[in-house]
Amino acid sequence: MSFFATAEHEKERLQYFASAEGRDDLYQYNQKERRTVLEVLEDFPSVQLPFEWLVQLVPPLKTRAFSISSSPLAHPNQVHITVSIVSWTTPYKRKKYGLCSTWLARLDPHSSTGVHIPAWIRRGLLPPPPPSLPLILVGPGTGCAPFRAFVEERAVQSLKCPAAPVLFFFGCRNEDKDFLYKDFWFSHAQEHSVLATKHGGGFFVVFSRDQPHKIYVQHKIKEESEKVFRLLGEGASIYIAGSSTKMPADVTSAIEEIISKEAGITKESAVLWLRRLEKAGRFYIEAWS
Repeated sequence: MSFFATAEHEKERLQYFASAEGRDDLYQYNQKERRTVLEVLEDFPSVQLPFEWLVQLVPPLKTRAFSISSSPLAHPNQVHITVSIVSWTTPYKRKKYGLCSTWLARLDPHSSTGVHIPAWIRRGLLPPPPPSLPLILVGPGTGCAPFRAFVEERAVQSLKCPAAPVLFFFGCRNEDKDFLYKDFWFSHAQEHSVLATKHGGGFFVVFSRDQPHKIYVQHKIKEESEKVFRLLGEGASIYIAGSSTKMPADVTSAIEEIISKEAGITKESAVLWLRRLEKAGRFYIEAWS
């Protein structure tokens, strides 16, 4: 950009950013503020970058991967996704929005013309379970997406044959802001539905910021220790989906504590127990940043 800058002060600034001395300031200006290519060009209006240079230097947009949150049995010829609208405030108090999630949020689902976009369907890390397999599902936040598909699928399957029980643990920050698919989960937790406690299943939800002390899904899982262990004894598989921060490790640790407590074994033996479940294809984690 400094090579194509016609204003001397802009050329000097760009050359400084490109130097070893300017590396820290460049990081503060660019990476920490997450500036886009367009924003940088707007900050240096004298730069007349040839278009052929621009398209060679600017990286292509990355594809976005979303879990499918619908069952093909319940919604033939449709694919539903669950998207969290990304937004944040930069260190210099500039409001920023995620490119893909904001674009999706602005689409009109009732538009007669529709929008055509390229999409790819790939096999995920969570294999769809047969209806005879008991399930322990843990999906806080948008981690609930694949489990909405699981519950929809099992609800349709249960109309034709008996279905195994499902325990689902969901968590979010606030009930009035983040409770995704609230009506859906409660409808499937009714007496004769997939998540009904009457049939050994259950729907459990926690709201981490709705009380003075924070409560997360791992706390709720430990509260339901007996149910979790009973279902494991019946051959249940464990599926965990959601943020790749601390959640998967904290949930795994909670399950290890349950196995240790209910089976009367050491924590080390419980860890080995869970590893055997993983090797047997009964313990899955799908996490994303």
